[in-house]
Amino acid sequence: GYYADRWKKLLIMNSSPVKAYFDTSDQDPFCMYNYLLDITTWNKSIRRGFIKVKITDYAGNTVESEMNSEASTFQQYKRVKILTGFYRDLDKISKISLTFSTKTLIGPKHKLRILQMRLKSLNNPER
Repeated sequence: GYYADRWKKLLIMNSSPVKAYFDTSDQDPFCMYNYLLDITTWNKSIRRGFIKVKITDYAGNTVESEMNSEASTFQQYKRVKILTGFYRDLDKISKISLTFSTKTLIGPKHKLRILQMRLKSLNNPER
């Protein structure tokens, strides 16, 4: 992990308050690889739920995102941006799978129709 005491001099200059956020996980090597999922949905009625992302590279390696703790609201032709994290990073992605779930929300289960989708690496913005 990170030794926060070694960062103290860099984070706190002239006694000014500073907030620092480190993306860590509970699995070795303790880092999370963050992606921004930007989708536009096509459903006529509002859908509320969670999206889990699975990415696969050309060698067949697959990683699944950690589920966000808050449900997202999806409206027709409205863009929604979701921050998602993975324990491993895949270099060249060949396949992206999304799973929509209402999980613990009350109400019937629905499908989420997606009109447009973009997945961008925040750790490697050139991808």
